[in-house]
Amino acid sequence: MTTAAALDAAVLEELVSAAVAAPSMHNTQPWRFRLEPRTHTVEIRAALDRELRAEDPEGRGLHVSVGAAAFNLRLAVAHRGWEPVLRLLPDPHEPQLLASVRLAGRSPTAGTTRAPELYDQIWRRHTSRQPFSPQPIPPALRAELVDAALAEGTVLHLPDVDEARRLLALTREAEVRTMTDQARRDESRAWIRPRAEAGFGIPPEALGPQDATGHLPMRDFSGLRPPTQLPAQPFERYPQLAVLSTPHDRCADWLRTGLALQHVLLLATRDQVRASMLHQAIEWPDLRWMLRDPRSGPEHVQMIVRLGYGPDGPPTPRATAAGSLY
Repeated sequence: MTTAAALDAAVLEELVSAAVAAPSMHNTQPWRFRLEPRTHTVEIRAALDRELRAEDPEGRGLHVSVGAAAFNLRLAVAHRGWEPVLRLLPDPHEPQLLASVRLAGRSPTAGTTRAPELYDQIWRRHTSRQPFSPQPIPPALRAELVDAALAEGTVLHLPDVDEARRLLALTREAEVRTMTDQARRDESRAWIRPRAEAGFGIPPEALGPQDATGHLPMRDFSGLRPPTQLPAQPFERYPQLAVLSTPHDRCADWLRTGLALQHVLLLATRDQVRASMLHQAIEWPDLRWMLRDPRSGPEHVQMIVRLGYGPDGPPTPRATAAGSLY
């Protein structure tokens, strides 16, 4: 069966459904998909109507989100038995075309590596904003996460306890700043929406009681708590963080960060490790620079991930595959 014959509407919907299960800032899902039948390519474009203009003015978070969706799409194509050919920023004349995945024909090896074990995790991965236990992540998994990030063109650092606390202190500082920035507070609150509203945004029940009580490092999406009520005490006594960095800070690096982030999250999910993303300090240029560990050289920190064992987070709503096509 040819690729064109096999890629019917049902299969395309399956591929896009996997892609849109990726995480995104405030669950904005800032992507749209289109099939180019002639080249058997699924294109991913930025949905600029879902930009976060106050909190993500450069579009870094948008690119990271699209990169995570591209990882899922590539994984779903391989799971179907095709050879996925991923291109980032494939057309310089179309800046909104951020990535594409071409189905390069049937491949006997396309589904024999990590595609089966990771594909199933796409549907199980959820952000958890609950406290985690002190159980340490095994060295073997830590090494696997580092290798996964490297395979996607990024670097993953696993800071020690003292460095993790320093990063959380910068996260707290970013939270205080955000609480005093009316535009950011309004934008964040605007994305807290009931599940019934088109499958976008953060449902109130997903925030959890820890957001209301101000535990760090969770974000106060409601923006209603005064900065003076933000305690310095973190969830965990021994926080386990992972820092994704890149040697450069271009659009392609942001997309690679999304690829690496999703690769890391799916591996963690496979081993029952929960995760949440800490993006707050990255949104402030001076704090973002301070996140860098000088021992690692002049890298650009792109994402901080909080890892640990604990309760799974609730699923967040998603737009339908049909609603994500254009």
